[in-house]
Amino acid sequence: MSAADPYMVPAAPAVFEEEIKKSHFITYLAHTPSVEQAKAFVQQIKDKHHDARHNCWAFVAGRPEDSMQWGFSDDGEPSGTAGKPILAQLTGSGVGEITAVVTRYSGGIKLGTGGLVKAYGGGVQQALTVLQTKEKIITSELALCCEYNQVSLVETLLAEVAGQQVHADYGQQVTMVVALDRRLEAEFCAKLVNRSGGQIVAKAVDGDAP
Repeated sequence: MSAADPYMVPAAPAVFEEEIKKSHFITYLAHTPSVEQAKAFVQQIKDKHHDARHNCWAFVAGRPEDSMQWGFSDDGEPSGTAGKPILAQLTGSGVGEITAVVTRYSGGIKLGTGGLVKAYGGGVQQALTVLQTKEKIITSELALCCEYNQVSLVETLLAEVAGQQVHADYGQQVTMVVALDRRLEAEFCAKLVNRSGGQIVAKAVDGDAP
């Protein structure tokens, strides 16, 4: 996958509950577009279930394959028995911007390391089967400058790539910021140059030419 390709994200939260050897497990999934939001969701569940023995978690805060945006915790369970199995299910799902928190109320029967791995990973696996997802399109914002009589040309080309105008400043010339599917960025920029005879050049908002 390239950084311009769309990916799936949660469309709504999901919850799955089950009892295993008298331990009660509750798995929560939520859409968390950043590491900060992921950590805030974890804290929200910890506050809700402050009386639980464990609130284990993992998150994939960005693109599904971006390991720099991953995190996990066993929250007191034996090392490797909770956080990693939860993360493995999330990364295997291909869904991005997602956090899973698995709350455990212990029933007094030990599950063993293998049983814990199966319980935590299995709960997330089950929750993922009921999770509703939606496609996230990666967009680029481009800035351009044109004459008043060229605005309709820009709007026509923008419509061809299903883009939209984010902002426009009508001074001596029209300065515009537009947003469009990143996969169509090169095509849009090339058409602008060709159809305007080289007069309109769109540049990425951060100042770098696309």
